[in-house]
Amino acid sequence: MTNNTETNAETKLVVAISSRALFDLDESHKIYKQQGVEAYAKHQQENEEVILKPGVGFTLVKKLLNLNSQQNPIDVILLSRNSADTGLRIFNSIEYYGLNIARAAFTRGESTHSLLNAFEADLFLSSHYEDVQKALKSGFAAASIVGTESKHAHETQLRIAFDGDAVLFSDEAEKIYQEHGIDAFAENEKNAANIELQSGPFKSFLKSLHAIQSSFPETDNPIRTALVTARGAPSHKRVIHTMRAWGIRIDESFFLGGLDKGLFLKEFGADIFFDDQHQHCQSAAQYVSTGHVPNGITNK
Repeated sequence: MTNNTETNAETKLVVAISSRALFDLDESHKIYKQQGVEAYAKHQQENEEVILKPGVGFTLVKKLLNLNSQQNPIDVILLSRNSADTGLRIFNSIEYYGLNIARAAFTRGESTHSLLNAFEADLFLSSHYEDVQKALKSGFAAASIVGTESKHAHETQLRIAFDGDAVLFSDEAEKIYQEHGIDAFAENEKNAANIELQSGPFKSFLKSLHAIQSSFPETDNPIRTALVTARGAPSHKRVIHTMRAWGIRIDESFFLGGLDKGLFLKEFGADIFFDDQHQHCQSAAQYVSTGHVPNGITNK
């Protein structure tokens, strides 16, 4: 007889998110920066019953939780640098929006990245850049949230878009481009067209997402993924062979050859987009929620 509890534990998707990534805490954070922790604590206590507006990661979290089931367990963990006392407003907002978030850690100013291993997180979203950097160095898929809540997200379907080099893949090819130029990059990718790219920090998260996606029929699937890369022909061949080798289906692929990514992400209707380069994140953030992945040679 199969132990379903053990099976679910092995396949559970766990997303850890900071309070500032889940809700719009800009006003509160400004008070903290300008007036200090005591003024911040007082502000939060006085406004405990004032519901926070959705933040950059809110739509992503809501759609993920809507997919949570016994077959596809999905857990969202709140990791907050607040204290439990100042965090009461955050939990009141979670309850107001009907988000099924039961697990949380409040560290009262301390770093939260060290808790990711204990929670067995697959993805970490935070507004704290240093926490994200440390999480990536520890081997977790992690991104620093950029911009505002998605303005063009699909109404019901969960849509997630990824950059390739330094995000899904390692930055091995990006290093050649940065150090030796576009011609050397193109020549290398042509010669290595059938050689699998090494894994990047988001491969494991995409693989977990793909496992959930594969449990549903392809038609009217509740999850849709996209690869949005600055690569163009002929460097696209290596990417395609790599995804085949990984056994991962990606629904839409955009090989843009250096074109601006923002408008394509707007049309795709991404709930969130992950990229390692600031310029692409700034372009994307005009239209969709964006996570900057401070990984690879462009972030050295």
